[in-house]
Amino acid sequence: MSQHPTSGTTTRSAAPTARHGRSRRRGLAATAGIAVTGFLLAACGSGDGGLAPADRPAGEATAAEGPVELRFSWWGSDTRHQLTQEVIDLFEAEHENITIVADYASWGDYWDKLSTSVAAGDTPDIMTQEERYLREYASRGVIQDMSALDALDLSGIDEEILGAGNFDDGQFGVPTGINAYALVADPQIYEQAGVEMPDDTSWTWDDYLQITTEIAANTPDGVYGAQDYGFNEPGFAIFARQKGEELYTPEGELGFSEETLAEWWELSLQLQEAGATPPATKSVEVENGGPEMSLVGTGQGAHSMFWTNQLEALTSAAGHDLELLRHPGEADGERTGMYFKPSMYYSISSTTEYPVEAAMFVDFLLNSTEAGELILSDRGLPANTDVREAVRDSFTDVDKQAAQFLDDLGPVIVDSLATPPEGSGEVVNIIKRINEQVLFGQITPQEAASQFMAEVEGAIG
Repeated sequence: MSQHPTSGTTTRSAAPTARHGRSRRRGLAATAGIAVTGFLLAACGSGDGGLAPADRPAGEATAAEGPVELRFSWWGSDTRHQLTQEVIDLFEAEHENITIVADYASWGDYWDKLSTSVAAGDTPDIMTQEERYLREYASRGVIQDMSALDALDLSGIDEEILGAGNFDDGQFGVPTGINAYALVADPQIYEQAGVEMPDDTSWTWDDYLQITTEIAANTPDGVYGAQDYGFNEPGFAIFARQKGEELYTPEGELGFSEETLAEWWELSLQLQEAGATPPATKSVEVENGGPEMSLVGTGQGAHSMFWTNQLEALTSAAGHDLELLRHPGEADGERTGMYFKPSMYYSISSTTEYPVEAAMFVDFLLNSTEAGELILSDRGLPANTDVREAVRDSFTDVDKQAAQFLDDLGPVIVDSLATPPEGSGEVVNIIKRINEQVLFGQITPQEAASQFMAEVEGAIG
């Protein structure tokens, strides 16, 4: 059950490489985080890779008179690389004095490559960022506050989405697109079990336990009501927010109680003991398989939790239409917990020689309908709401389904998550390891909660 597509993958069915990239991210996140931290410490401790030009604040920058060359770095599949080059060609046709040099890699290679470039004082002018590492780069002066760049218009992006890249009094990342962490349900398994689809605007966690248990009891062996949800922190973030708590505070500290986390794992065990979710061995196997091997992707379960921009891959794997549902507990908690998450971010180097032109290119990526027609949902559904509406007819049917889900969800979204603190890239491996211990009965939910909080505090401290 992947939690990171969000950030790094295309949703087009023509890009199987991207879908495989999603599943790889879980195992690579901690390695990337270590690489980022190590290289950034080296780069910003002794070199000039993270030092902004003191004599040219971004707001006072002027456009260059001669030829300009900018390097733009991103990660992704071959399909993403090809369509991004098409966008670059379109931009260069409108700005004959500006050349954009493509600098791309797979997700697994991207962070090592980027951190090595930073350490060498050769930071890309424009780069793609992921939420777990955004604060890391900003705090070390590698990327700049883009709110001062007059050539970049951010008025078309909702404040709550824009706020996810705003911290320490600066806009260090602007969202490329948005998605939401949702339940993906298989209506065919509901029908097979003789169970009605729930009203996802009102169902509770007790309803979820009852429904998934009933589905498992009324379907053949090997078919389950739900996939285990405990391998990632976005699901817990929603659960905690429903109780008036947060995963992280704006100050970068843990914002939830040990009791809430223990309750989350206790419910997970109830689901497993009732047969609603698979035995521990099966759950670990499914988790390691990514979207294509998920319960809904293989017809072995009624629910899996994924990001909305993974719906294309899941639908393709299942071979029939799936449905997006809101999380249980949204209506009966202290508040709603679901949120819009930037799929990824664009950031601009603090040392770029051409901040105005870099801002112009980011503005084009965000605000140009022509660029939007090419990018479509590759970097999440467009963050600019006007562009999203303008290109909606060009979306695939599955993307239209996801767009409608986000539209319907919008009125009940309270706010976005705080930007994760430095060191949060390690959390994905911490929670996965501890969740396995819970499922195998090696530790209790209370022990797991205490251990998780201690380890995460150590990682982000």
